[in-house]
Amino acid sequence: MFSVTYAQLNVWLTSFLWPFVRILALIATAPVLSHMGIPVRVKVSLAGFITLIVAPTLGAVPQVTVFSADGVWIMVNQFLIGAALGVTMQVAFAAIDAAGEFIGQQMGLGFAMLYDPRAGGNAVVISRYLNTIAMLAFLVFDGHLQMIAALVTTFQSVPIGVNVVGAAAHAQGWKVLASYGASMFSTGLLLALPVVAALLISNLALGILNRAAPQIGIFQVGFPVTMLVGLLLLQLMVPNLLPFFQRVFENGIGQMGRVAAGFAG
Repeated sequence: MFSVTYAQLNVWLTSFLWPFVRILALIATAPVLSHMGIPVRVKVSLAGFITLIVAPTLGAVPQVTVFSADGVWIMVNQFLIGAALGVTMQVAFAAIDAAGEFIGQQMGLGFAMLYDPRAGGNAVVISRYLNTIAMLAFLVFDGHLQMIAALVTTFQSVPIGVNVVGAAAHAQGWKVLASYGASMFSTGLLLALPVVAALLISNLALGILNRAAPQIGIFQVGFPVTMLVGLLLLQLMVPNLLPFFQRVFENGIGQMGRVAAGFAG
């Protein structure tokens, strides 16, 4: 008769549960995969499918009871590792959103809002436009597969059982994540700089025209001119957006590795 001891059951459960928590935390926070349009059952099923593939390759796991204090603490650490890696890729998309905010404000479309299901709130329409292009480019460049592959490699550099909260030797990953988050504004400004600079020049030209010929009524024609110039420049930018997005995504994948290396100590 086939029988299973409690020790064997605990080993099987820990071998699956702890990697599952890390993978599910990434899926819950990473761009595209965490989209609200994807049902929760699909996200959980995807995490379980990846875990079934990855778990047999991880080797030995800490011999700790799952629902003991140490087991719950390991589970918390796995969640934090996966969430940190997912947030790292979210920073790349946040930089693109910031570029849309900058462009929209300069075009006078700061009041034009659309609901963003990814962020769960309203966003500037230009930001939604750039974000949609970025999501499609992310899928085209297999960014979702590279992101999952980067997560799987972290099980070798940051094995299960590493304490990324209480141990100072493993806290460097949080510093790397914070410094990368600070680059969000510079990257967004770099993307928006051509449009912002051109719109600034057009606004200066309209100001000079208003001083030279006040009877033209520059306030009536200024907004349409600024919006048309901004839309024309966005159209000219589109062919160059994909290479820029690819570099941003590659940098994000690289930062995931650096964050994991910081957690590894």
